Formats: sequence, structure tokens, C-alpha cells
Amino acid sequence: MSATNIYDQDLDQVPANHVPLSPLSFIERAASVYPNRTAVIHNEVRRTWAETFARCRQLCSALQRRGFGLGDTVAIVATNIPAFYESLFGVPAAGAVLNPINIRLDADAIAFILDHGEAKAVLVDTEFAPVMREALKKCAAKPLIIDIADAAAPCHDRIGEIEYEDLLKEGDPACPWELPKNEWQAMALCYTSGTTGNPKGVVYHHRGAYLNAVGNAVSWSLPLNPVYLWTLPLFHCCGWCFPWTIAMQGGTNVCLRRISAANIYGGIRDYGVSHFSGAPIVLNFIVNASASERFELETPVQVMTAGAAPPAAIIEGMERAGFRVIHTYGLTETYGPAVFTCPQPEWKDLSPEQMSGIRIRQGVRYAVLENLDVIDPDTMQPVPRDGQTIGEIMFRGNVVMRGYLKNAKATAEALGDGWFHSGDLGVMHPDNYIQIKDRSKDIIISGGENISSIEVEEVLYRHPSVLEAAVVARPDEKWGETPCAFVWLKQDAEQVSAEELIKYCRQHIAHFKAPKTVVFRELPKTATGKIQKYKLRQEADALGSLS
Repeated sequence: MSATNIYDQDLDQVPANHVPLSPLSFIERAASVYPNRTAVIHNEVRRTWAETFARCRQLCSALQRRGFGLGDTVAIVATNIPAFYESLFGVPAAGAVLNPINIRLDADAIAFILDHGEAKAVLVDTEFAPVMREALKKCAAKPLIIDIADAAAPCHDRIGEIEYEDLLKEGDPACPWELPKNEWQAMALCYTSGTTGNPKGVVYHHRGAYLNAVGNAVSWSLPLNPVYLWTLPLFHCCGWCFPWTIAMQGGTNVCLRRISAANIYGGIRDYGVSHFSGAPIVLNFIVNASASERFELETPVQVMTAGAAPPAAIIEGMERAGFRVIHTYGLTETYGPAVFTCPQPEWKDLSPEQMSGIRIRQGVRYAVLENLDVIDPDTMQPVPRDGQTIGEIMFRGNVVMRGYLKNAKATAEALGDGWFHSGDLGVMHPDNYIQIKDRSKDIIISGGENISSIEVEEVLYRHPSVLEAAVVARPDEKWGETPCAFVWLKQDAEQVSAEELIKYCRQHIAHFKAPKTVVFRELPKTATGKIQKYKLRQEADALGSLS
């Protein structure tokens, strides 16, 4: 045997054969390959890839000239508008980290995120000026506020020091477009409620974003030059990495400020939309569209959905309407979807009843995910592939987050034993398709949003009449799931109605997090006094779906 490896001699990693992976390269290529193809459509706005790339370079340059650079956090609170799309390229190109913030959050939650992420600047769609004004009053630091004055916004309040278009004028449209020297460099900070009251900041790196953007295209068989409708909020895991995927494929981004069946059908009719993504609630909008909103599609439209598996009846309704649905699964910690129901040739011979059983599975891993399994968290051994034995769904690979910002304990717990622990419980079928059987007990997924039951319980416990409270998910025809609160009142306190408790919650947390159902009863407990939430989940399921 040779004492030395001959392949280690004079065959080094040099600039000619190694470039760090970054999705920032996709827009430079799009501008080169498809300079005159429409990149962005927003009402009357039409911009080519060459124009969009120039604006991203202006944003990068303007931020750098104002002193923003490596490791600085730039937050954004906006709907699906061109400025948001541009920020997903321009901000990380400056070396900074983009922090997309959920537009449904209340002022307290926004203030926590801005302070925890140490935001140095915030891009604010004027629609959200009122809640941002309140959030900024609660912030310890005072970031630079940049107003985005979108003509279609229902509110045009200015709270910033400069408007977005004026900021771009400070930048150079021909500034150098440099990829990071280290692909492990942070490029985005996405907050998730996780299983605790305070949200956790999930840190994305350039390599993971690049790979999952590629994984989206490969897993969905996304063709070149798709016309993609933005029904998926861009703040959700950076739009599930699709902003970079669409640039990679030289597609067209159709922006959508308001999500409705009429707007979705309108986008298909007016712009020739071929693809869109969204939570199951978006599918619900379409299936339940009125006769005046819908029309017969000339060509099938491809749809990717994620989150809680939509009911089989919804998928069947979508297909009858001319939509082709693929179901995916992932978490904020995995850059969005990283698992999909990969179609098999033999499925074409299955009956509708058999396909219903297939559709509720989450599927197999993306090609860019190195490993996916259902594992016994106590022994760290894979469970039998019998479709019955429950374990925890775990991920391993480059599309797993770097970790949680400023939370070493949570990072160690999530990434321990060489796997990312999803907290979702599931089974592995003999054909290697996973299926979620139960979620982490604290998580409720409503309209694609994670809601921490602990956060809701903390609010309920602050009510002077509440002795005990536990919150679980209840099925909801529109939202997939909504919070259901089980409450036991103090005997000597003033009695309170369900409506009053719901109103109380809405005064202290975002409306979508407040319970839609309140059940008054003594809570079941173990011998040690722990509330038995699994019994409450069974009761919530027995209540049936809210309509």
C-alpha cells in the first residue's frame, strides 16, 4: 500500500475548481441567460431579470455605503411585493443577514424578534406601519427604518427615515456581486415558535439555501421559465427557498398582496401562472371558490402544499378543478420542505381509496437531504418499517439549520446525537415513506403558522378567573387546526364565558393564536400532577372540525 494518497499531491482546492455555494449566484446567472425575460410582475410593474438584478445590486451597494455588512441583521416586515423579493438577494449580498418577520405577529412578538436578532435596519411595508410603530416603542435598540411605499398598500403611513426607492438611488446598479468566501456564513434568520413561548431564531447558511433551492426544482420537476404565483408568504422560511429556485430556473414571479380564490384564479387567467405553493388553507380557498371566481383551466396548474396533510377530499377537489398537487413536509429548521410524496409509477393503478392512504403520508427525503428516518429517541435506533411503530422523525444533512441564535441549549438538544430532532412523531412504512402520527405536544399548525400552546396557556393563566388551562389543536376545515383551550375556573372567582376568554386572549397575543374553542372542565392529570394532554387532544378531535 502507498504511504501517501497520490490524490492529495498537487491537486489542491483553488479558485478555479472551488466556489462556495450560494443562491446569490442564481440571480446573476438569470440576468445573464434571461436578461429580457420578465422576472417580476406586481400590478402594473413589470421588470426583467436584468432590471431586477440591477436593483438587487443597488440595494446591496446602498446598505454597504450606510455601513451595513458582515453579521448585521436587516429585518423586513412586508407582504409578497417586489422589495421583499429583492431583499432576499440584496441583503445577504451585502454580507448582512435577512430577518423576515411574520406579518401576523403582534407588537410584543415583533419587538422581541427585533431585539433578540439585534436588527440594525428594518424594511417596513407601510401596511404594517401601525403595528411596527407600537413594536418600536417596546424595542431596546432603535434600528434604521426604511419605508416600502407600495401603491397597493391599504395604509400609507411613513414611520421611517427613508423610503425604499430613495435608498436604492444611493446604491450602484453595477456594484460587484460577490459570493461569500465561506458558504457556512449566515444569510437568513427565520423565527419559529417551536415548543416554547418565545420564538427561536433559526440561522440559515448559504450552502443550505443553495441546496434546498435546487431540491425544490428537482423534487417538483420544476421546468425552466415557470410562472410562479406568490401565494406562499415570503416570510415563511424565506418563501421555502423558492425565491432562489425561481431565479435558478429563470422563471417569472407574480406577486400577490392578498391571498384569495379570486386572486389566484385571476393570476392564472391574467399571467398564465403554472405553479404556486401554499399551506392547505390555500387549497381550501380554491376548492370552495364560488362559481363567479372559478373557471375551467386550459392547462393543469402545479401546486405544492406543506404542513398538516390536507384532507383527501380537498386534494380530490383540487384535481377535479384542474390542479395537480404534491404534498411536502419540513420545518423552519430544514429551510422549509425537505420531504415530498415522490410519485411512483405503480400509483396510477391504485383506486381512489388506496390513493387517499398514500396522500396522507409525508413521503421521502429530497435528493439534497442526506438522511431521514423515524428513530426511537431513547435508543437512537430506527423503528421497524412497519407503518405502525411510532418514533421521532429526524433529519441529517446540509439542509439542516446551523442552529438557534443565542440559544446553545436548544441548539444542542435539537442537533444532538448526530441528528436534527424534529419533535414530530411518526411511522416509517415498508416502502420508506414516512407518515406523521402526532406532533410535538406544544405545536398547533394553523394556516401554515406554528402556534405554541405554552404561549396561549401563559395568557390564559394570567386571567384572574382561570385556575388551570391547557391548549391543544382542534381540527378546522378552513385553517387545518386552531387552538382549543380546556379551562378550569377558580371556584371563588368571577365566572367568565368562553367568548370573554377568547376576547381576553386576543388583547394579549396575535388574533390567530387565540383559542377558537374553549371547553370548561377539570383537567385530567397523572399521579404526579402532570396534565394529560393526549386525553384532551382526543376530546378536541371528538368535537369535530370547525367550519
